[in-house]
Amino acid sequence: MQITVIGAGNMGGAFVKQLVRAGHQVKVTARSAVKAEQVAAAHPGATAVALQGAADGADAVVLATGYADAVEALRGVGALQGKPVIDITNPLTADFMGLTLGHTTSAAEEIAKAVPGAEIVKGFNTVFAQVLAEGADFGNGRKVDVFLASDSAAAKQTARSLAESMGFHVVDAGGLKNARYLEPVAGFNIYLGYGAGLGTAIAPVWIHKA
Repeated sequence: MQITVIGAGNMGGAFVKQLVRAGHQVKVTARSAVKAEQVAAAHPGATAVALQGAADGADAVVLATGYADAVEALRGVGALQGKPVIDITNPLTADFMGLTLGHTTSAAEEIAKAVPGAEIVKGFNTVFAQVLAEGADFGNGRKVDVFLASDSAAAKQTARSLAESMGFHVVDAGGLKNARYLEPVAGFNIYLGYGAGLGTAIAPVWIHKA
């Protein structure tokens, strides 16, 4: 598939690495053209492109920015009508130890409202960047779980195909409103990994035994 990754940070770079490894055609774009070029150069086969029109021709878009930058980034990449957008964001507080949204809405739902026509899929937000970069195989026959929530069955299937092509085990997490549960799960993971100092190899609950 042709995939556009928006974001050249740790998660964006990890996605580019795994998507290229899985044989996809990958474009990466970011606010900083230099960072996008650095990510592309680190993963031969990926191409750095300008933000404007970056989603043109893509079969799916991976939104790997911070939540605060998500809507602006999506509005800048071109037409998204009917296009699967995998939203990995979490609405984190400045210290990363809390959420700014919850209970009655989620980052994914707010992005869907702000960018109508895009087929938003919540996914990969519970996976640490280091885990994503290292790959889905956690050893001893274990696979890292990826939870997918969306109101679009077609977009969810596209996201599933992408995740499985990278080796991850997919769990169908229902409709997009269930992002209200997935985002706190990510917040708890972050607390355990960083706040409690347990490291990114924590999260045994989210590892599937093949």
